[in-house]
Amino acid sequence: MHDFRKVTDDFSVAPQIAVDDIAAAADQGFALVINNRPDGEAPDQPSGARMAAAAEAAGVDYVHIPVVGRPTTEQVEAVQDAIAAAKGPVLAFCRSGTRSIVTWSLGQALSGARGRDELLRLGADAGYDLSGVLAG
Repeated sequence: MHDFRKVTDDFSVAPQIAVDDIAAAADQGFALVINNRPDGEAPDQPSGARMAAAAEAAGVDYVHIPVVGRPTTEQVEAVQDAIAAAKGPVLAFCRSGTRSIVTWSLGQALSGARGRDELLRLGADAGYDLSGVLAG
């Protein structure tokens, strides 16, 4: 059962998705799936390789950018680069969706694409409190 949370028209986040959810993402028009969860974080999570195979079968691009704790500058940039190269809407996921939206938000803030207030509102609308990450 997927829980895709729209952040913008081009970017959504989700808590851990199942292999079958990749096809559902493709059906909903997502062009890229970003996996921000390290392999082996939990015994019941599908591996990045399984998710990549499901994405290939569904005709969706896939990138694995694992984040542990606060994202590094390199991880933020990798996510921003992947989104910039995407051929359409992007779905990013991790265990709860928090690392995915935090990584995206930091990229948006650092690039100047969106201001703090807008990012806080977008996060809240998707069910995430970014106030501790986007210090004023």
